[in-house]
Order: sequence, then C-alpha cells, then structure tokens
Amino acid sequence: MIDKFLEYITIERRYSSLTAASYRTDLYALCEFLSVKPDRFKPELATEDDIKAFMIAELDRGISPRSVRRKLSACHSFWKYLLRIGYVKTDITARIIPPKFKLPLPMFYKESEMERATADVDNVSDFVSVRDMLVIELLYQTGIRQAEALALKCTDVDFGMKQIRVIGKRNKERIIPVGDWLLSLITRYLPLRNKEAQDDNGELLLGDKGRPMTKGNIYSVVHNHMSKVSTLKKQSPHVLRHTFATTMLDHGADINTIKTLLGHASLAATQVYTHTTFEQIKKEYKKAHPRARGKNS
Repeated sequence: MIDKFLEYITIERRYSSLTAASYRTDLYALCEFLSVKPDRFKPELATEDDIKAFMIAELDRGISPRSVRRKLSACHSFWKYLLRIGYVKTDITARIIPPKFKLPLPMFYKESEMERATADVDNVSDFVSVRDMLVIELLYQTGIRQAEALALKCTDVDFGMKQIRVIGKRNKERIIPVGDWLLSLITRYLPLRNKEAQDDNGELLLGDKGRPMTKGNIYSVVHNHMSKVSTLKKQSPHVLRHTFATTMLDHGADINTIKTLLGHASLAATQVYTHTTFEQIKKEYKKAHPRARGKNS
C-alpha cells in the first residue's frame, strides 16, 4: 500500500520527487520500527499506540522534534489516503499531538547591506557581472524561491504589464509585480544573455558557459556577493527570500499580500516574519528608549 500511496501523491497530487522520497523514508522507518517489511505492511492492523511509540522511539534516539513532526505528517497523509480509498475505517493518526519545537527566526539582510551589495549595478556591463546583479535583485525584489528563479523563461517577463509569471510548488502559477528598476536590469541583461546562449531553451538565467544556471551556480553567486557585505552565518538565496518578506512587512505590506507573493499555501508559514519584525522592534526599542534598559544598564 505504501508504493500505491507514493504513486498517488506523485501522479495525482503532483508532489515533488523529493517530497515523495521523504515520505517513503519516513514510512519505511515506521515499518522498520514495527519489524515488518514495507511490502508486507498491513496498515489496517496498526494502532494509534503504535504510531505514538514510533514517535517516542525516534525522539529517544535523538531525532529532532521537527523531524519527528515530519514523520507524523507522512503517516497522517498515508492514513488519510487509506481512509479516502476505503482501505481503513479510521485515521489512527488524527488525535496524535505532534511534538513541539521552537521555530528558528529566519535570517535576513539589512536594507543597508542590500544597498551595498548592488551599489555597482550601474557600473557593470559584462555578461557575468550583469547576470550576477540580476540574480541578487531578482531574488530580493520578488521573493521567489531559488528553484522558481531557475525555472523562469524569458517569456515569463511581461514588460508591458510590469510583472513576471512564476511556477511554484505543485505547478501552481502566480503573478508577481515588478518595478522599473528590475525591468531595466533585465533589459540590459537580455542582449548579453542572447549572445552567450547555447542550445537555447529560453531560460532567463544562464551560467557562465551559456547554459541554464544550476542550484550550485545561483548559490555561489549569492554567497560570494552577500558575504562581502554581511556577517550572517548563512549566505544563501533563501535568505534573500526572507529579506524580501521582512522588508515588505517593515514597509507596511499586508501579511496576506506577502503570503500571496511568496506562494505560501498557509498563512502560518508567512506569520513567522511578523515575529522577526517584532524581535527587531524590541531591539530598537531597548537601544533607543532611555527607560527601556533599566536603571543599572
């Protein structure tokens, strides 16, 4: 039944291959805990206590609460599928409370750091330099994911409507407005890109050899450029996504608007940025207000 479930989420639900592989690993781990081979696993014989015991055992062997929550999520999705097709009569995972964990606040760059990172944007003219600036500005000004940036086609940029079309997770499409600054940079970049293109399939971002950029390429561009202006422990495309959301929120954007732009399925995923901003507010308050630090500070 596990293989049928994995086929269902891959073909019908259009989950990514990485998600399907993660679910397989988690469900196979459950089978191993129950001392049964995956192809002989009979989920109708499993109980709520079995799932609870599995979670406790994972925590006891040092698996993080966050990872155990993910394993429970895989089990929950599996039993929901079994319930939907009539293979079981109850979802034994429905009442299980997942372990709590403290969600780390997302790291983000300061606006002053972003300004320094792109200070030379008007002074560069060669393909690599303009491309690198475009990568930084694209991620910062739109908040799109690394994979979404790599998938962008030149035709996804609508200069007339000042927007880009993005294909997100599970092939969901969303439209993101862009400003004149970014459009101007893309306009400068396209002729350089077209000269470099090899076996051109229309991807917007090309690597140094004229072929589509890879995850490693785009990570290196961000890491190399942002390391020069920031001391954050992590320098990655995802930090630029966090920076976009935090900047939008700091400048008064509605949380639901940010959710839509980021392509989040749930508002809960977006609300973490409100905590980030509040933590920054507290720091600024303590630093600036004479009564905030206490008499002996």
